[in-house]
Amino acid sequence: MAFTNADHLTNDPSSLIDRLRRAVSGDSDTSLTNRLAGTVFAIRVLSAGLAYLVLILLARWMTGSEYGVYVYVWTWVPLLGSVLDFGLSATAQKVIPEYRTDGSVALLRGFLFGSRAIAFVASSIVAVGLAGLVYLLTPWLEPELPAPLYIGCTILPAFVLANMHDGIARSHDWMRLGLMPQYIARQGLLIAFAAGMIGLGMNLSAVAAMVASAIAAWLAMLGQMFILNRRLHHQVVHGPRAYALGDWLKISLPIMMMESFYLLLSYTDILMLQHFRSSEEVGLYFAVVKTLSLVAFIHFSIAATTAHRFTEYFASGNTERLSAYVAYAIKWTFWPSLAATLLLLAVGKPLLWLFGPQFTSGYGIMFVAAIGLIARAAIGPVERLLNMSGHQNTCALTYALAFLMNVGLCILLVPRYGGYGAAIATSAALVCESILLFILTKRKLGLHVFAFGGRKVS
Repeated sequence: MAFTNADHLTNDPSSLIDRLRRAVSGDSDTSLTNRLAGTVFAIRVLSAGLAYLVLILLARWMTGSEYGVYVYVWTWVPLLGSVLDFGLSATAQKVIPEYRTDGSVALLRGFLFGSRAIAFVASSIVAVGLAGLVYLLTPWLEPELPAPLYIGCTILPAFVLANMHDGIARSHDWMRLGLMPQYIARQGLLIAFAAGMIGLGMNLSAVAAMVASAIAAWLAMLGQMFILNRRLHHQVVHGPRAYALGDWLKISLPIMMMESFYLLLSYTDILMLQHFRSSEEVGLYFAVVKTLSLVAFIHFSIAATTAHRFTEYFASGNTERLSAYVAYAIKWTFWPSLAATLLLLAVGKPLLWLFGPQFTSGYGIMFVAAIGLIARAAIGPVERLLNMSGHQNTCALTYALAFLMNVGLCILLVPRYGGYGAAIATSAALVCESILLFILTKRKLGLHVFAFGGRKVS
């Protein structure tokens, strides 16, 4: 199916209903993407609700300082865990479709086994090294930090393997398998374990919360691995494996660099707050960020279902089709993100109150933080487009510049303005990043990647 410009507007309700029905139930690429993106978004919304419930319960059950310590330590887990697969989880969405298309079954087998082996071994080695670093730095750390940090190290291999499974599952359009263990099962288990501790009369300290997080992460990952292996057994015939490690790393390492800077950009504000301000303020700011996280989930949902299709259209040389698909992805990223942002800002204060009355003081920060999220949504998942079209180095450099800008502004603003300073720094960096990605995509691919303006192909 060739993509076309938007249908003519009509006032006929039956026509609108027919268009919606075709959009979600047809066999076209857009229909499939609509269904997959809807599935991803539904899972992320449900997971957001569970994560939000977790944070509310922990904030209610823990003291302000213990909650701040937990938030700080947990921040390091996704920050490190998301890059310790060396970008292979994102590479899966590029090489698996290619190997399936050209019949390179031996290489496919090799990647499915080798990528996970590399991720597990590397993350385990890094976890041991980080535990040793915590031991050496203990005399200089705050007394309540070392024990939660040790537990955080034990979570890293499970977190990395779950990310790797996610990338492989998404490459086969198994969105529920890719996302539900990480975002639903793990959160549900954490709630159950934390509630059990409270029910047994235990004090829910940062250490106890990290122990519950570690058990939940490992159980969710192992269940995901079992189901994924069963599905792959029916999809890929057993046989010899071939490895193209050099080719994989050539793709994945720049992606790892890009994701590293992306994650640093996402978490710099929290880490800087921990350095310059109190643990209580870290917890308050974290509640604000998580309240706005639904907006980022929309971006994630579209990006998760479009990346491997960007690869297919770019590799086929069909620029017109690629351009139309990019325009579609941007539209379905920006407008829902804008609507979600306005809704969250409207009900932000009651949502923050759920964490505790003192958290409502962060309501104003939400408006500042929302600016950066809208700027990122306005260009859609363009970073995936650049990665899948071979411009991962350029994309990584853009994120590096945005990260450095964020760090510099945080150093200037956080000591004096606290959470407001962190939000200003992050939003300014995201606006700058979005502008640079827009310009680069225009120059490298000749594509218009802004929510406003006509679709052009050079």
